[in-house]
Formats: sequence, C-alpha cells, structure tokens
Amino acid sequence: MGRTTARWFPRHTQFMLLLSLTFDHSPRPGQPSRMLWMAGCVIVAGLCGCASHVNRVVSIRNNFYAGHLEEARAQAQDMRDKHKADRDVFDLDRAMIELCAGHPKESERILRRVRDDFDLYEQKSAKEFAASLLTDDTKIAYEGEDHEKILVRTFLAISNLMHDGGDAEAYALQIGEKQQELAEKHLKKLEENTPDGEPAPEAPELPQVALGPYVRAMLSEESSLDTNEVVRAREMVVSYVPEFRDGARDLERAVGDTACAPDHGIIYLFTMVGRGPIKEESNDVPTQVSLLIADQIISAVGEQTLPPTIAPVKVAKVVQPPNRINSVSASIDGDQMGTTATLVDVGKLAEAHYYSRYHEVLAMAVARRTIKKAAVYLAKEKVQAQSNPFADFALTVGGIAWEASEAADTRGWSLLPEKIQVLRMEVPVGTRTLKLQAADSQGPFGAPEIVSIEVQEQRNTYVLANLPDDHVVGQVLVSSQYTE
Repeated sequence: MGRTTARWFPRHTQFMLLLSLTFDHSPRPGQPSRMLWMAGCVIVAGLCGCASHVNRVVSIRNNFYAGHLEEARAQAQDMRDKHKADRDVFDLDRAMIELCAGHPKESERILRRVRDDFDLYEQKSAKEFAASLLTDDTKIAYEGEDHEKILVRTFLAISNLMHDGGDAEAYALQIGEKQQELAEKHLKKLEENTPDGEPAPEAPELPQVALGPYVRAMLSEESSLDTNEVVRAREMVVSYVPEFRDGARDLERAVGDTACAPDHGIIYLFTMVGRGPIKEESNDVPTQVSLLIADQIISAVGEQTLPPTIAPVKVAKVVQPPNRINSVSASIDGDQMGTTATLVDVGKLAEAHYYSRYHEVLAMAVARRTIKKAAVYLAKEKVQAQSNPFADFALTVGGIAWEASEAADTRGWSLLPEKIQVLRMEVPVGTRTLKLQAADSQGPFGAPEIVSIEVQEQRNTYVLANLPDDHVVGQVLVSSQYTE
C-alpha cells in the first residue's frame, strides 16, 4: 500500500494540522470549555455542505427542453453568479443554451475557458481536500467528469464547424489526445490502488468517441488533399464504433476514392438526440475495493482505522433517463434521405467513465464518515465528556448532524443529449428545403422543422439541430448562413 499512501499524504497534511490544532492540546484549567467551543466550530463548519446541484438545475432544464431559451439562459447566469465556485458547471449548460440559440461562437468561447479550467482543477489543493473531508465533495473545485472533459472538446469541434471551421480539426485531434491521457491516468490509479505484491486489475474497456476522426475525414474528403488521411480516419471511426450504421459505407467510399458528383454538394446533418445523463443522489453499500482505498486514505491522514461494519453512504450516480426519440428523419425537397445514425452514445459514455472510478467515489464517502466520527470521539476525550453530560450530548448531536449534512456531488453537465447522430447527404447544388422530424421505432412523430439550405458544388454544408424529444429546441444551425 506504500504507493497509495505516498500519493495521498501530501494533499491531506492540512487536514491533519486542523485536527492537531483542534484536539492536540494538553488540558489546562478552563480548557474543556474552550476545546468544546473549538470542536463545535469544526462541526458547524461541516454543516455548511452544499445543496444538491441537480435540484438547482431543474428549472433550467425544464425551460431549456420547453424551448424557453431566454429564461434558461437567465437562470443559468443567475446560478453562476450566486455560486461562483461552481461557475464552470453552470457554464457547460450556458454553452449548450448559446449553441442551440444560434450563437456557436459564444458557445465555443465558453467551452474553451471551461476546458482550460478543468485542466487546471485536476490539481486539487490540500486545503480544498481538507474542506471536502469535513463536509462533502462539493467543497472541491469541480474538475469535470472524464466524459465531460472529452465532450467539451467534442462540442468545441461542433461549435467551431457551425461558424468558422478553422479550428475544427484541431479540436477533433484534442478529443483523441484527451481520451489517451485519461486512459493512462486510469491505468496509473489502478496500479496505485493495488496492494504491493498483487497484480493490478485490467483497466475496463471504455467507449471511444469517434467524432474526432469523423470530423477529420469529413474535412479531408472535402479538400481532396490527402485521400490516405480520409481512409485512416474512416477506419478509425469503424474501429471505435463498429455498430455505427454508416461507418462501413463511408470507408468503402473513401477506399474507392469516390468524389462528390459534379453539380452536387454534401450536407452533413448533426443532431443532438434525446435528453442526456444526469447525476442523482443514492445511498450505496461500499464495495470491498472501495473499502481498501478508503483504508489507504485514512491511514495516510492519521491513526484511525475503518470500523468493522460500514453503513450505506451518500454518493452520486449517473443515470440516463429513457427517451422515446431514436433518431431524426430527414428529407430534401420532399424526397426522403433517411434517418440519422448514432456516432457518439453520450449516455453510455458517461456511465462507463463514471462507473470505472466508482470505487473511488465510494471510498471518499467512507473515509469522510470515518474521519468525522474520529474527530467527534477525540473531541469528547479532550473535553472529558464522560463527566460532562452537556458536552457529551452536544457533541453527539452535533456529530449526527455533521454526518447528516453530507450531500452527494451531483454537479454535472445537465443539458447534454443522450446521443450525437449524423447523416451525410449528397444533393444537387442550389437552394434546398430540408425537413427534420423526430423518429422512433414506428417512424416520424412530433412537429417537423423546415429550413432552407444553399448547397455549393463539391462543398460541405453543416447543419446542427437539437431534438431532446418531439421537437427542435432553439434554432436549426446552418454553417453557410452564420452571421453573428
């Protein structure tokens, strides 16, 4: 366990200093009352846990899905102003609102800053970690879940495509780079959390986001400068998502070097389909792996040990709500062109990444509860609570309230879609009428959306629509019509 101890200890020194300042004083006349007051201060500080984030965003989500973007924008901004420590998580939703409202450049600007903040927040301070052990994980700067770090880059590429396209390929490359970085970190954590002398378990196979190579292939195909790059990127898409309906067809076209026909252009329809994953609070029984990690954390910060039995602890769980919509039906000038196909399953991506580190989430909750109990016991000893019924009662009640104040960290990107889908359409040049409509297993349903598109010869036009259920939310964006 030496590797893990070395990893955790430097970040927790300030917590041990806090305990020593509060409890490690020799008794002197009048000292018990002073120690009781100090212990009370620590407990009161612990009662200042954050309210559930998922409850804060209910109204934002409701307005967004109803198409009331102005209201959703104002509420997200208000929450951002009130909870400055959580500005990044509210900015994720603001970026989605701006994108659907027809402001992809503003969405890109917001996402770029969040991306940089998340990279910075991966280095938690000892002070933040100490505060989280005394309250809950919401006291740590929100660094974003792994899937969110990947999806920030994904939506950066999409946002850029819709207004300029000049940086889309760079963002597409960042998607792959971030996935590789996260995979390496995950493998390192598995090794650190494995007792010395035991083999580390194999890292779980996590979904790969194929939008990066898809965008690179799409751009290279239009420029016709490097057909080998098109083939490589299309092969990568098929490798990442073998079930992607159009993957084999796209690869066959790339290998055959079949260019766009004369007097035709390409429309790439990107759709955000369904309501995406959210976090909900849950009471879970710790696993054996989480208890091992918790024991290592506790051993690193003091002399406490895990109790023989552990009651369920409050944690957040990623939940993908059910959606009726499966895809989006598209027609051009009345001719049916097909339905969109899933390129990125956001719901499965979120669940896979979150549960790959779920043992750590449980471990933190267990360690926090154990350390809080130990702090209360130490306080009782120092104030000689066995001979002071008032002190014993006050500390017991305070300790119970301290534990009850814990809140699961339900912060997260709440306006994600369940899926990112795409449909490639080769159509004659000129002004075309595109009709979009939600579709389920029985066919199209809901309100259709119609948009006019100017198709240029052998050029790509990008269209983006968000259909969380039976209607488009916000605007249907067309890259060639961007005027912001």
